[in-house]
Amino acid sequence: MLDRASNSSPLPPEIARRRTFAIISHPDAGKTTLTEKFLLYGGAIQMAGQVRAKGEARRTRSDFMQMEKDRGISVSASAMSFDFDGHRFNLVDTPGHSDFSEDTYRTLTAVDAAIMVIDGAKGVESQTQKLFEVCRMRDLPILTFCNKMDRESRETFEIIDEIQENLAIDVTPASWPIGVGRDFIGSYDILNDRLELMERGDRNKRAESIKIKGLDDPKLAEHVPAHLLEQLREEVEMARELLPTFDRQAFLDGTMTPIWFGSAINSFGVKDLMDGIAKFGPEPQPQSASPRHVSPDETTVAGFVFKVQANMDPKHRDRVAFVRLASGHFKRGMKLTHVRSKKPMAISNPVLFLASDRELAEEAWAGDIIGIPNHGQLRIGDTLTEGEAIKVTGIPSFAPELLQNVRAGDPMKAKHLEKALMQFAEEGAAKVFKPMLASGFIVGVVGQLQFEVLASRIELEYGLPVRFEPSQFTSARWVTGPKDKVDAFVNANKGHMAADNDGDMVYLTRLQWDIDRIERDYPDLKLSATKEMMV
Repeated sequence: MLDRASNSSPLPPEIARRRTFAIISHPDAGKTTLTEKFLLYGGAIQMAGQVRAKGEARRTRSDFMQMEKDRGISVSASAMSFDFDGHRFNLVDTPGHSDFSEDTYRTLTAVDAAIMVIDGAKGVESQTQKLFEVCRMRDLPILTFCNKMDRESRETFEIIDEIQENLAIDVTPASWPIGVGRDFIGSYDILNDRLELMERGDRNKRAESIKIKGLDDPKLAEHVPAHLLEQLREEVEMARELLPTFDRQAFLDGTMTPIWFGSAINSFGVKDLMDGIAKFGPEPQPQSASPRHVSPDETTVAGFVFKVQANMDPKHRDRVAFVRLASGHFKRGMKLTHVRSKKPMAISNPVLFLASDRELAEEAWAGDIIGIPNHGQLRIGDTLTEGEAIKVTGIPSFAPELLQNVRAGDPMKAKHLEKALMQFAEEGAAKVFKPMLASGFIVGVVGQLQFEVLASRIELEYGLPVRFEPSQFTSARWVTGPKDKVDAFVNANKGHMAADNDGDMVYLTRLQWDIDRIERDYPDLKLSATKEMMV
């Protein structure tokens, strides 16, 4: 992440109060539940829907795809904006499932910080580690929430040690749990010297906060059983000796993470975490771009598309581009230049999101995420400005790990299938390749579950049953190099060549041997597993 210069002038108040962040976790760590409670505390919803509830109560607000509602998992990143304690929170809920990690990766280019949710019993899991590495690459500040402390969990020191060892980051406790599992009654707020008590009876009720004067305050004994109080004093004393104290600069640099302990389903620890984001979280940060970086305090508006979602409203066949504003004060009706096509676009119906609900955005500031309904003009990686030819950089597209042929159930509807596939390719939901010699299309994804989601969405949104069949190819690489060399290579390897939805040439491989052979025989060419979506 690019740092604002320490001698730069303060941001305008409206921008300075923005906090734009993502929530990342392994599946089932409780990320969607935590998101619900954020909306509850922010006054955006009246009652949290439970992911594991039955019937209508199960319809959580941040999951809008039919498959997400049926399975109780998040497979597409959704954005939500709401106010909390004088701050404007722009929260992006990301897919926890590893099959959708590319969507998460792109989402992390649009935020200034991340909340890492871990399960108190399971600790750091594989997907958490992968997502953390993405945050590390971008030097994102990370706040950690250790969830499910009301269930049987590991010892607190063990959890902290595991985070420090597996993720190579300093951990500082912002709170300390009192008891564990059935004995869990709340936490001691180390940063503010407060006792926080959990209400087990009402899951939507906020925790009771009791002001105390340190751990020796006799008031503690009125609320905490003697054996738990003794353990708490012992552990906090050890923690203060063994673990670093909170250092905001180290946190902003991405080398230290404060950790809160709680239970999202019981609404416990959530408000403390939100207070932490408001108080310590970074203001909107500069955005890397070519030929120059974009600073949030610039008066002209610039923004970039990090996600495209099709058919959020199936009745209208719409596509909504999620745009992170990088600078300026945007007003509805503004004309912005679409840098890739050099054409002006009048942004007349921009929206702010509350999951699948949306409202017309009359204005927005740097740091905000707005939705721009369009009919395919906007793609991931596009930049919008007030005329300057700036291109935001660093939004990646990854080579797929699984390839399959796709066929329409009705051969007469091949054109409909092509339209659907191109739309999903522009959305970033899959890679679509048109082979040079064979008919039909090859679809590439990161994980098997994506094929199921695609088949489900094509049938639901287009009324078009499809089937995926094994392909002889296992991977794809983008081909770059001098034009004459690329042309000669394509002519010599037509059976392996395809075009992606942008028309760029892709070499389809069956074995690692194919890649090794090309690298040996064509030293002037580069086979790449990633393509930067700077268009």
